[in-house]
Amino acid sequence: MQPGPSNDTTRTLLSILVIGALLVGSIWTLLPFVSAMIWAATIVIATWPAMLRLQRLAGGRRSVAVGTMTILVLLAFIVPFAIAMSTVLGAAQQSPTLITDFLSHGLGPPPEWVAKVPWFGPELAVHWQSVSAGGPDVLKALVQPYALTGATALIAATGGVGRAVVLVLLTIVLVGLLYSKGETAAGGALAFAHRLGGDTGERAIVLAGQAIRSVALGVVVTALVQSILAGIGLWICGIPHAGVLTAVAFMCGIAQIGPLPVLALSAAWLYWTGSTGWATVLLVWSIPVISLDNVLRPVLIRRGVELPLLLILAGVIGGLIGFGVVGLFIGPVVLAVTYTLVREWVANDPSASSASRDTPVGV
Repeated sequence: MQPGPSNDTTRTLLSILVIGALLVGSIWTLLPFVSAMIWAATIVIATWPAMLRLQRLAGGRRSVAVGTMTILVLLAFIVPFAIAMSTVLGAAQQSPTLITDFLSHGLGPPPEWVAKVPWFGPELAVHWQSVSAGGPDVLKALVQPYALTGATALIAATGGVGRAVVLVLLTIVLVGLLYSKGETAAGGALAFAHRLGGDTGERAIVLAGQAIRSVALGVVVTALVQSILAGIGLWICGIPHAGVLTAVAFMCGIAQIGPLPVLALSAAWLYWTGSTGWATVLLVWSIPVISLDNVLRPVLIRRGVELPLLLILAGVIGGLIGFGVVGLFIGPVVLAVTYTLVREWVANDPSASSASRDTPVGV
């Protein structure tokens, strides 16, 4: 007795439901590891050629290359993170004494240059003078409403630091695993893509890897160059802790904020301390340093992948806004794969090609 159409429909529906439930359960189980997996895959794809060169230098020993690259990635994560955290903790330890001393002595009269600042300078000078004339009591009343907000932000930052440490450690572990089994993972991704879209699917995967590598090259190299130039300017102008501020500028560059906050605050500190000449020098030096990413980053990104530059930049900016820092790589990959699939789909339309042959010239 052959099963009827209704039995086949029921079996198919149940199979889809079971497969769907398994997929949802798998995604739900892996959800805490998604960020670390994305970061690990991005790092490995971007640095895979360097790992292969290191393996050749090590006489073909993969374990040596994997261990060295994992340590380098660990240092690239841990060193800037440790510098930033030590700076923040040091400032937090000194902040109660500094705030108490600041509140006990009052604000003091505004410097002469404040009134000369365009647009808001005169108004700021008047308000500053009124607070200064009121003495420490007026200053305490002005600062007190922000104390609770600052404490809340500090507590939230402490929890964020703990999550960041776990994310970094998990990312390092996954990086080591992907380095050691990179060919297997790439073969599985290519096979899955070929099963879905044939040769077009494979090309989309290859293009995604090229997009990740190009964006990593453009973002990291641009941030490195900008931070070095910013550090040179800070050191020449006599800013204290120029090395720490250079590391902060590099992290701001990776986050696509750029060195502007570091340079602007440093210039403001120079104005505050009366070093007007060096502050002006730092401002002049900052203009080309801040503008460098508009030239260098597109050139570096464009070298590694044959895609419209506007598409890549839209992916970088949109991914950053939509997904955070990791979106720097997710955005270009999504747009690159979508662009490739749509282009292949349009190019393989037989009706469109026949219509174009039948269209008279000049129409």
